Amino acid sequence: MELTFRWFGDDDPVKLEYIKQIPNMEGIVSALYDVEIGDAWPLDKILELKKKVENEGLKLSVIESVPVHEDIKLGLDTKDQYIENYIESIRNISKAGIKTICYNFMPVFDWTRSSIDKELEDGSKTLIYDHKEILKMDQNNESISLPGWATDYEGRELKRLLSKYKVLTDEKMWENLEYFLKKIIPVAEEASVKMAIHPDDPPWPIFGLPRIITNKDNLERLVNIVDSPSNGLTICTGSLGVDNKNDIIDIIKYFGNKEKINFVHFRNIKRFEDKNFDETAHASNYGSLDMYGIIKACVDFGYDGPIRPDHGRMIFGETGKAGYGLYDRALGATYFNGLLEAIVKSSN
Repeated sequence: MELTFRWFGDDDPVKLEYIKQIPNMEGIVSALYDVEIGDAWPLDKILELKKKVENEGLKLSVIESVPVHEDIKLGLDTKDQYIENYIESIRNISKAGIKTICYNFMPVFDWTRSSIDKELEDGSKTLIYDHKEILKMDQNNESISLPGWATDYEGRELKRLLSKYKVLTDEKMWENLEYFLKKIIPVAEEASVKMAIHPDDPPWPIFGLPRIITNKDNLERLVNIVDSPSNGLTICTGSLGVDNKNDIIDIIKYFGNKEKINFVHFRNIKRFEDKNFDETAHASNYGSLDMYGIIKACVDFGYDGPIRPDHGRMIFGETGKAGYGLYDRALGATYFNGLLEAIVKSSN
């Protein structure tokens, strides 16, 4: 497996020079953050990003992500131009030598939490999800703000998008995803790029918006839309793991043996009743997931693709982008190193 780390570009307080000091760190997961959603990514900007990473002795391993324009998800008449732009981005990313793209098909927003700074017993601060708090929020309020909401959509624009999605059923969302995949996957395969869809986070409806990348059955439906090595999955253990109906190890074994796992996000969560959860330290005993079993399942099917420690707590007094501080994610990477060495040596 290729150990990687998320980096948010020049404005990220976590510097590349710090990331490369993490033992066995090989790759960077990043994106272009100054390109308008829906526009094609220029090759020269991708190459500039790649050069910055390589100048620090690292590799630009994964693009996470090329955002999918809302008109594509909604299936509007304008979708084809945005799909053509997406196709151009895929080709340019491939020309730059980057062969994995993580993306999602979540309406309006990415991961969503009710708080980003809950203080745990040890004094660290973490991201949490309180379902009742989410339900209390008025989606018709133009000033609504949640951790995870795309900052591109605010006020009236956000309200307009939410109203459009209210009439969109899950099946219509699947139709729009199928249309998108049948356009982009042949291009990705030709360009030797592996697309890796990220599960919805959390994997259930919020504000009545459709959520379709949520469980094993839906992942199976996704990979069967276009049978291609380029039509694969990001297994995010934390996103899928908050639903106790999702057996993460079984999911990894099943799709790993079908060669459909193109990227892995490695993190732990602590489940509570009523869909509530906290994000925790990576070690198994801090949460609800068997992290040893997860990595062993990856080793057993021979996974050799990129993996990264995902969201971390804020520890050691660090401040920065919630979920993406240096220290706890570095501890997660080190924990991964230990698990991997133990698993590999014990199997020899």
